[in-house]
Amino acid sequence: MIHRIAEDALKRLASQFPVVGVTGPRQSGKTTLAKAVFPDKKYVTFDDRPMRELASSNPRDFLMAFPDGVIIDEAQKVPGIFDALKMEVDGKPTEPGKYILTGSSQFRLQSNMTDSLAGRAAFLKLLPFSVSELKTAGIMPQTAYDMIYNGQYPPLYDPDKHFIPEDWYESYIDTYLDLDVRDQINATNLSTFRRFIQVCAVHSGEIFSMEKIGREVGVSGPTIKNWLSVLEASFIVHFLEPDSNNLGKSIIKTPKLYFVDTGLLCHLLRLEGKDELILSRQKGAVVETFAVSEFLKHRMNQGKKANLTYYRTSKGEIEVDMIADWRHTFAVEIKSSTDPETGKASKVRKYAAERSKEDVRSAVFYLGDLSMKVGETQFISWRDWGDFLK
Repeated sequence: MIHRIAEDALKRLASQFPVVGVTGPRQSGKTTLAKAVFPDKKYVTFDDRPMRELASSNPRDFLMAFPDGVIIDEAQKVPGIFDALKMEVDGKPTEPGKYILTGSSQFRLQSNMTDSLAGRAAFLKLLPFSVSELKTAGIMPQTAYDMIYNGQYPPLYDPDKHFIPEDWYESYIDTYLDLDVRDQINATNLSTFRRFIQVCAVHSGEIFSMEKIGREVGVSGPTIKNWLSVLEASFIVHFLEPDSNNLGKSIIKTPKLYFVDTGLLCHLLRLEGKDELILSRQKGAVVETFAVSEFLKHRMNQGKKANLTYYRTSKGEIEVDMIADWRHTFAVEIKSSTDPETGKASKVRKYAAERSKEDVRSAVFYLGDLSMKVGETQFISWRDWGDFLK
């Protein structure tokens, strides 16, 4: 099993809260993580019909069968279990980490936990593998474009399976539409929703325009807004908000749209191999999506909020692809070339200069194999992104 960085965050949350929900996109390894962190805890899945029916018939008695707690997979399939958990937790002295809940339907799992277990539960968001996790496991693809094109969902790196990415992603989308989306939208709109996902893929890495996407899909603005919330809640896309520090300038205030996994993105863009990706006009946006996703995974694996933004003045004098306001503030430029092109750091240096009274560090993330520091700017190879973020 590939070691997941999120293990420490899950242990930390489980040391404080009686119930912890592990959420994230389908096939990101949620159940595998929970079982690895709590090997002595019993495990049940409500995919098992007899188990589901038993829990549904009397949820409180069902929980009493596990005095030391339990990992419940697909917990959302028995809605009554959440009220039973609330009564169980409230009726006894606090036992941190007693119940670990996972589920493939993020909408229903998170909604039920939020409604019934407010103040009693914590959430950990688990995304697909990070560069750092694959590097530590010794299974890094040979080139950045191999990794970007294939994506980083765990089943694609399972040596006991032999998935072809193109086939796996097509099945993934079908499953996602049938099991997650169908409950959230009018079923007659599923084919239009599929087109909507493909249109969003074309706009990954761009400043988001609801009107433009609405015109391309042929549906209204309110519908696009609702459908985007579905994609975001199921960890298919992520929005990068504009930075709130305008530095006294007129700035763009619209968020940017990014997919969470570049393999899924490449599939939706109908790219048929890494060579086609390299020659595609979408290459820069896909590489930018890859970098933003890595930063996002770094924070989610720590159980922390992303705190990622971007900065662009209305006239374009200053433009920063990504700003990470963490222990230090990083102004990040993202390049799709294998050449460090040290002259390309001028944008992040200019931004850092504008915030000269603060600790702002400039960095350029690129696809070369050598990390280096030139002046005050760090040039980070794609292979070292995870090490840089530690």
